[in-house]
Amino acid sequence: MPKDMGMSKEMSMNGRGGHLYMQTNEVKNAIIHYHRSANGTLTEVERVATGGAGSGTFKPISGQESAPNSFEGAASVILSPDRKFLFATNGGDNSVSSFAVDAQGKLTRIDTKPTGNAVEGKSGTAKSLAYSPSKDMLYVVHSFGPDHIRLMSVSSDGKLTPRAEKYTCNTPNKPHRVPTMGVLSPDEKFLLVGTTFDVPIAISGTYPDGSPILWVTGPDGETRSVASNAPDPDGIVVHRVNADGTLGEGSFQDGGGGSPFYIAFLHNRPDTFIIAYAVGDGVALGRIDEDGRIGVGKVVPIDTSRGKIAELCWASVSPDDRLLYATVFGYSNITTFHIDGLELKVAKDPACPIVEGDGTFRGLCGDVSSGPSDNWVSPDGAFLYQIYGNASKLVGYATKPDGSLEEVTSVAIPYNSPEGLAGF
Repeated sequence: MPKDMGMSKEMSMNGRGGHLYMQTNEVKNAIIHYHRSANGTLTEVERVATGGAGSGTFKPISGQESAPNSFEGAASVILSPDRKFLFATNGGDNSVSSFAVDAQGKLTRIDTKPTGNAVEGKSGTAKSLAYSPSKDMLYVVHSFGPDHIRLMSVSSDGKLTPRAEKYTCNTPNKPHRVPTMGVLSPDEKFLLVGTTFDVPIAISGTYPDGSPILWVTGPDGETRSVASNAPDPDGIVVHRVNADGTLGEGSFQDGGGGSPFYIAFLHNRPDTFIIAYAVGDGVALGRIDEDGRIGVGKVVPIDTSRGKIAELCWASVSPDDRLLYATVFGYSNITTFHIDGLELKVAKDPACPIVEGDGTFRGLCGDVSSGPSDNWVSPDGAFLYQIYGNASKLVGYATKPDGSLEEVTSVAIPYNSPEGLAGF
């Protein structure tokens, strides 16, 4: 074991653990607060109502009455860098809630405000947050547009003020795009937005057997994939952040592979980030320059012998930037990668056994899946936590130097609906 990793393990085992937060996304939405012990086990401390509505088991992105990964998104629960505030989306009614976090990690709700987007149909789609502490601004991403990104000012006491600004991820030829998440560059100069679909399954529809239609006729009459960035090189949208926290016009750039779903900046290289591809079935390393131009390396694939599309959608980077933990939604497991300078290599594929669901849900590859979604790695790198919505489980793993994961805890969570993980 490398010395620094051994030290982080020892610190975790000798420390007091920490805290982990997840939203239930139930119709009466709530944040579940867990105490995280020194050995990685989780104990529920409290459930605090958000004052807003989730979508419940309903999946707006596909129109399914009950399925995991409701909004095809990430970062629906986030903490401010100073751990003073916790913010959460309420996708059902398109609102955002703010909470005060006390010294013991307990939450007190401060405010709940609408994003400004009206709810159309059975549920809204607010689903991803990015926070700029220097601008006191929240950026709220919605699955459905045209107004995908809305802004909220945050006061010194955590009150929220919705703003009139709105931004789209659509293009003239793609009026129904689905962004996945918004991520601020570490210097807070740029907002990067990932995408997954140019046409959501709720529009493209399903075949009689329930499988999704993944190829549609485009404006030119040619058949094309519903996935973003496949083949058009426009899957990541980059906005410059202005001095007042508003955004410049979006720049549509090549995400490097099909459906550049998740973006995670490295901790110690602020111009470098990881992209996880829902349709590209792998991960890649990207860099951003001072003008907001990105460059993306070659996609490093996972083993797709079980079938494509694997839906590798979420990723967490270890604190030392040496390991990447990627959640494979369609396969019900996790793959780890080594990060070595500008090179990515598969470390363990898979890194853990499959966590089985109840058999009612299938991924795009056709495999029965438990729908793993958001994951989160502890600040010392010792533990990784993973939501398995269709299995009604939140599982915690001890991380190993070779990239493998050993289960150390599992707690029951609501069926299919939960999303978002944040903690310290």
